[in-house]
Amino acid sequence: MAERIQAVKGMNDILPPESACWEWFEDKVRALMRRYGYQGVRVPIVEPTALFVRSLGEVTDIVEKEMYSFTDSLNGDRLSLRPEGTAGVVRAVVEHSALYDGGKRLYYIGPMFRHERPQRGRYRQFHQVGVEALGFAGPDVDAEVILMARALWADLGLADVRLELNSLGQPDERRAHRDALVRYFEAHADRLDADAQRRLHTNPLRILDTKNPAMQPLVEAAPKLMDHLGEASLKHLDAVRAVLDAVGQPYRINPRLVRGLDYYNLTVFEWVTDRLGAQGTLCGGGRYDGLIEQIGGKPAPAVGWGLGIERVLELLHQEG
Repeated sequence: MAERIQAVKGMNDILPPESACWEWFEDKVRALMRRYGYQGVRVPIVEPTALFVRSLGEVTDIVEKEMYSFTDSLNGDRLSLRPEGTAGVVRAVVEHSALYDGGKRLYYIGPMFRHERPQRGRYRQFHQVGVEALGFAGPDVDAEVILMARALWADLGLADVRLELNSLGQPDERRAHRDALVRYFEAHADRLDADAQRRLHTNPLRILDTKNPAMQPLVEAAPKLMDHLGEASLKHLDAVRAVLDAVGQPYRINPRLVRGLDYYNLTVFEWVTDRLGAQGTLCGGGRYDGLIEQIGGKPAPAVGWGLGIERVLELLHQEG
């Protein structure tokens, strides 16, 4: 008998009856998108590696360690399986000049790939829903996408999901904060773990997101980005908060909330739960006004989020 071939570890089959749960969830998502006027988009799973290097940053963990990259044997092109959805969607609207006849509200559902050790809630092939509101600068659209996620939790019957909010400001404000962080952590270099030492001069903002309990007092006392924000950035955040307050949406300002990708600015947010252990983020996103120009388009604002389907379904199963 021939040797049995099994699936790659961390790339899972979805069979009945579980596949019915996925179809039910996707129907809920598509109904929500129709209500909010978001249109579906499908982009390739394989993209030029340069797209992710340019958009995510060369010194992010995704680009350095987690991307599935290879050389096309036909023409020598460097290609990668997509590790996230936003860069491909932006590449598509820029390539087809689809953005410049007015703003676009788009969504996608599909698999992403990261080469990491499989563990609870983290897989090598995982699935995301993402929304991208392209061409809209106002804080009202930041609030719109945040409240779309709230509407999805209500449609799914999910409770115990809370909102955390922060602002990353603008690039010059982040640079000032970055310099302050580097000086601070250099002065306490003997207290940094190996990950923090590696990130100190490449991506020090990620040190703030450490899960190492021994480093929590050091991180809590680190310089706050909020103290480096200018008037315009604070005004934008206040306007987002005003909409959330007006509709009675609770939130917590979390000064340690950062995004691991280079393209974010101003508003960042996460929907989180305590019921999935350390992997408690269900949905994360924010504003990324510089990405469209970075990928070769005309400057245009944008905001969006990504949601991990496996984590949401796990939470739904917990609730029966």
